[in-house]
Amino acid sequence: MVVHFLLQRKLGYYLIQTYIPLIMVVVLSQVAFWINKESVPARTVAGITTVLTMTTLSISARQSLPKVAYATAMDWFIAVCFAFVASALVEFAAVNYFATLQANRLKKQKAMQKKLEFLASYDEEEDENTSSPRSERGGVKRRYNSIAQSDVDSGPPLPNFLQSGSAVPAIPALAGTSPIDKYSRIMFPVAFALFNLVYWGTYLGKDSMEQARD
Repeated sequence: MVVHFLLQRKLGYYLIQTYIPLIMVVVLSQVAFWINKESVPARTVAGITTVLTMTTLSISARQSLPKVAYATAMDWFIAVCFAFVASALVEFAAVNYFATLQANRLKKQKAMQKKLEFLASYDEEEDENTSSPRSERGGVKRRYNSIAQSDVDSGPPLPNFLQSGSAVPAIPALAGTSPIDKYSRIMFPVAFALFNLVYWGTYLGKDSMEQARD
């Protein structure tokens, strides 16, 4: 007499308690890409909240499973979801970094433009009034050059929206959507959708093959 026992784990419980909440957290982390980069508090809170929520869900999911020495299918899913959420937070840090570099370049260009305008206007006044001593004119130029150079050599300033969280930055050229956000709005959802297709296709197909063989 031969007895065959077919053991099958119910997917519904883990789908409701673990998989769907993890997918929703990843989707919520990607919603931050549609928020303006000037809204620093909103995007920062959204990123940190999703990371903490993902950590809590991963801990609770592992507590309900037996402790094994290898990575299970759920462990891989949790790890990839956590990577997506953490990448969304790193993406916002990259947006702020490049915005700071852009603000620094705009400040240097503005300081150089003021210097050239001042020198041009001073040369016109010098042509009209040639009676002023040459040493005095040279002293004025040297003083302005030192002031302009100190403005250019100062450390990279933070944009106004990074300092105060204002929705209206002081430099109009910094307003608008970042190119990094534009690419992230497409790349992140597509990559996550492809991962889900590969994940569910692999493991569900594996279960179907085992049932057919039994």
